[in-house]
Amino acid sequence: MRLHGLSLELTGWFQVAWSGDLGPEQVVPLRYFGRDLVAYRGRDGAVRVHDRHCRHLGASLAHGGCVVEDGIRCPFHGWVWGPDGRNLSIPYQDRPNTARRLGTWPVVERNESIYLWHDPAGREPLWDVPDALRGAPHAAEREFHPAWPAGRSHYPDLRVHPQMVAENAVDAHHFRFVHQTPTSPVVLQEVVEGPQWWARVGFGRGWAEHARDADGALRTDTGNTIEILWAGLGVSVNVEHMRDGIRVITINTTPVEDGRTELFATYWVDRADGDLEDGTYERRLDEAKMALPDDIAIWNHQIFLDPPALATEEARGFRGIRRWAGQFYPAGAGVVLGG
Repeated sequence: MRLHGLSLELTGWFQVAWSGDLGPEQVVPLRYFGRDLVAYRGRDGAVRVHDRHCRHLGASLAHGGCVVEDGIRCPFHGWVWGPDGRNLSIPYQDRPNTARRLGTWPVVERNESIYLWHDPAGREPLWDVPDALRGAPHAAEREFHPAWPAGRSHYPDLRVHPQMVAENAVDAHHFRFVHQTPTSPVVLQEVVEGPQWWARVGFGRGWAEHARDADGALRTDTGNTIEILWAGLGVSVNVEHMRDGIRVITINTTPVEDGRTELFATYWVDRADGDLEDGTYERRLDEAKMALPDDIAIWNHQIFLDPPALATEEARGFRGIRRWAGQFYPAGAGVVLGG
């Protein structure tokens, strides 16, 4: 079965830019989910995303369109479209056109990123975008360097389906072969609630052999662990507690066309005194970026097998995350994922 044919039908939040990509009153063209879009930052500072072409005669609002007090103005005849997609004014007529409306997409700006809500059924957002730096208690207690501009990696023109990335949440054994860890990490906890999948994973022999204390309770310390949160198939947050501090990474895959995607990775490293001057921040940021290209080299040439030939110990995790992922496809789409 091919998942790519259904990538444009996914429901969820998907990253389409970084906040720094849109300066004050800037207008930019976007193309995602097979649609030509326009994004702009209004005079109030908020980001809006619409279908790109003016409903008057089809001019591109992303090429010559400009931000005005009430919204965005078409470069062809000056029609102004408001944040809700309604026509607000026609400069050579005393009343607007109330019969036509510009397609409007829900947008959230968070985590130094811009996210667009996509739902083929036209529903309003069903869940929220998580706050990457406040999602885990040990991360919420830290101060982080901003991700913009150095803490970003953009991978366009991929064949990586969002679900393939999400399945890494349960794929412990790939770490040994893709990332050259001495042993496979241990999945310590999993919590699945509606559109969210959360897991805590421990790395190293200490977790493999001593995940529980003398009383049999799961250890609560966070050293050498990663907390992984998926909110739908488009947004992930990884909170990594390394020996030299905390780093937070979002890895978000967004469909562009049928079978073509882009991946946005954003990296935050917690602050330490003098780490900009002595090169520590740059080193830690480079280390944080090392793993993802190795994953992409696999994902970009991977096909989706259903059912896959799973080893006994990994079957529960893969089947579970595939059942969870089924909720983000249209009902009746014929997706049978690891039943």
